[in-house]
Amino acid sequence: MTGSETESTAVRDAVRTIVPRLRDNGTQAEEQRWIPDENIALLEKAGVFRVGVPKRFGGIEASLAEQFAIVTEISRGCASTGWVAAAWMEGAWVASLYPDEVQADIYASGAVRISGGLAPTAMFTEVEDGFLLNGSWGFNTGCRGADWNFVAGVRELPDGEMEPLYALVPMDKFEIADDWHVSAAAGTGSFTTSATDVHVPRQYVASAEELVTGTTGGRSNVGATGRNYGLITYVAALSIAVYVGAAQGAYDTFVERLPGKPIAYTNWTDAREHPLVQLKVAAAANAITAAQALAAGFVKRLQQRADAGEHPSVEDSVTVRGQGGFALRLLKDAVEDLHDVSSASSLVRSLPFQRFYRDLEGLSRHGMMTPNTNLELHGRLLLGLDPDTLFL
Repeated sequence: MTGSETESTAVRDAVRTIVPRLRDNGTQAEEQRWIPDENIALLEKAGVFRVGVPKRFGGIEASLAEQFAIVTEISRGCASTGWVAAAWMEGAWVASLYPDEVQADIYASGAVRISGGLAPTAMFTEVEDGFLLNGSWGFNTGCRGADWNFVAGVRELPDGEMEPLYALVPMDKFEIADDWHVSAAAGTGSFTTSATDVHVPRQYVASAEELVTGTTGGRSNVGATGRNYGLITYVAALSIAVYVGAAQGAYDTFVERLPGKPIAYTNWTDAREHPLVQLKVAAAANAITAAQALAAGFVKRLQQRADAGEHPSVEDSVTVRGQGGFALRLLKDAVEDLHDVSSASSLVRSLPFQRFYRDLEGLSRHGMMTPNTNLELHGRLLLGLDPDTLFL
């Protein structure tokens, strides 16, 4: 076992011990529309915020499979906490695409939390020593607890064309709106952040093309580092771990409550004895297992590319999106099967099952993750057509 594997296993084991506490805190996270400080402290103590940081800065530099396993465990406790942790972990990896001097600044403490707004909803205006940033980003997951914000915008070139750019900016440069009022994933704290004439030094800004293709200059970690996964592809792949964990959490909490539970207005005194419940539980368990297998396949594929010093191909990226979309469909079906045979008491807000159910439904609406869009994308590739998107 390598050093990173040993450390990653220790983090995963530490996270596993706090899963019950994350579940207990679910109601508080939902009510305050942001995960409790205790959750953040528990994740920090477990070493989660070192997972995506390069080893040369004191981090773990975990493989994609190791990151996936850790996010899955967190999400078994709380899907909102898992979504935030995944976003911060993804942000920590994104910083490794910037020049070495930027990395040294951002990774200075050996652990970091970076939120992101990937939609280019702002303007960069070039000035002598960098850019002025103006705009806002909705759905900025984890912004209230982040150290940095990874945000997108455009600048106008001399010929009138618009060039997409991404910047890393300290979170204290942004205003955070109190506008996250939703029926699912409420604890993610995905508030809107805004910037007004925020100065960003030139080295903290990179073109979208450079970041997506992994060709930014001024950095030593290019090539066969084993961690060059491709920006959009990496985010899509790791995010699936949240859905896997949430579905497993729903399954666990459903089964835990079942022994001795009668079926109302019938003669069934133990729901476990009913054939329909048995069928639904088996279907859910196998759907989750199938989704895990799909995810393990595309995670392995991306890691093999990275270990070979190769950037993911278009086929790799589209396959991740398509198989991830189908895995998400399986996970939704699994939890829906359990929901079909749950009782009215499962609607009680203090119980984790109903929260897993709602969070999974809500998070499946994410533009990059929604199954229909991703299956269409994969279908185009399988039929020999152009993917017809730049977001790969």
